[in-house]
Amino acid sequence: MVFSSILFLFAFLPVTFLIYYTVPARFRNTALFFLSLVFYSWGEARYFPIMLAVIVVNYFAALQMEKRPNGRPRRFFLWLCVAFNFGMLGFFKYADFLSQNLNAIFGLGLPMLRLTLPLGISFYTFQTMSYTIDVYRGDVPAEHNFIDFGAFVVLFPQLIAGPIVRYTDIRREMHGRTLTLETIDAGVRLFLLGLASKTLIANNIGALWSDVEALGFTSVSTPLAWMALAAYTLQIYFDFSGYSLMAIGLGKMLGFQFPKNFDFPYESRSVTEFWKRWHMTLSSWFRAYVYYPLGGNRRGARRQIWNLFVVWAFTGLWHGASWNFVIWGLYYFVLLMIEKRFLLGRLEKSRVLSHVYLLLIVTVGWGIFALTDFTAMGQLLHRLVSMTGGMDWAYFLRNYAVTFALAILFSTQLLKKPFERLTKNRIAAAVVYGVLLFVCTAYLVDATYNPFLYFRF
Repeated sequence: MVFSSILFLFAFLPVTFLIYYTVPARFRNTALFFLSLVFYSWGEARYFPIMLAVIVVNYFAALQMEKRPNGRPRRFFLWLCVAFNFGMLGFFKYADFLSQNLNAIFGLGLPMLRLTLPLGISFYTFQTMSYTIDVYRGDVPAEHNFIDFGAFVVLFPQLIAGPIVRYTDIRREMHGRTLTLETIDAGVRLFLLGLASKTLIANNIGALWSDVEALGFTSVSTPLAWMALAAYTLQIYFDFSGYSLMAIGLGKMLGFQFPKNFDFPYESRSVTEFWKRWHMTLSSWFRAYVYYPLGGNRRGARRQIWNLFVVWAFTGLWHGASWNFVIWGLYYFVLLMIEKRFLLGRLEKSRVLSHVYLLLIVTVGWGIFALTDFTAMGQLLHRLVSMTGGMDWAYFLRNYAVTFALAILFSTQLLKKPFERLTKNRIAAAVVYGVLLFVCTAYLVDATYNPFLYFRF
């Protein structure tokens, strides 16, 4: 599915940009709206009515709120949107999860619906809710043009997996944006860097994790278990940040400035800093629409702890309908509480130990995140500390040493400035990005392993 989606994207993009660049500027949102609907329908044709319903309900509810500046009717339309958007998300994403737990607790026989998750529903639900809440607060006026609002909701570059673009981020650009050769060139470069991150680094290093998972964690040594988990840690970063770069690049090519989503998070020296650098648009959304409305840190220490607990429980659940995601979210809640109480000041005094601490914490956290099967998770966590010997790791190290070295290097900023100096020269840039495009295309055509980890969220 993901492989064919990428091939469709390569066929879809030239036609899309040809139409988009040739139509008059006043019709660009219309072209973008209908082209994005085509893109969405190709991936999830049967859920096309749901996408239209999301657009229609939020569009008209926001207009009704604007007409009623105060009172219960205004709140009614806000809660209508909350119930509709999160009800839709809850039904498709959490219905079976709820049934499984009710069956286990009360011995019921509720049937499993086994619904396919609509494409990008976790992302566009948060985007539309940010718009509706901002209109309710009076932070932005309601969008009166149905096509413009629809184009915002179904904007294809970030529809599948973000970044989460709030209406306030691109409101001005929805009503007038300037396309220049410089912004298009910058967008093409970001897109190719994201494509290379996904196809050349994430896919290759991720194969190690998949191989070890297939072997079974009870069959590997402790060094190999750590190596496999380190591979997954790098894979999920380059997989997700790569897609984000592709989306941001495509946005630039359309005249939009999407928000940054990653800022070299593995260079962090605390969990607090890590979550300011990883999936930044999701963290920003939870701060703006959950943490601050609950009171943030303004109502005392106990209320702050409760607010953070709620945020991180929801953060875990947002990632998936499984208890391992809830545990993963609460794992970070506990760590953040420890840092806020006494550890953060000590971490700031040591550059090396704080960085080692962060990498160990995050790597173990990805082990909880990756495995929905608690038996497999327990086996992995036990293997990490059991000091089980063996030389199986040597075989994998020989095969993946170069990929590991490149992945680690590119997860830092060490090559950022040299690369920027090299690609300032247009001829050198054309060569570098041309080679990237050729290698990525060849890899996609030939590869059989091409997962997309955030596709299911």
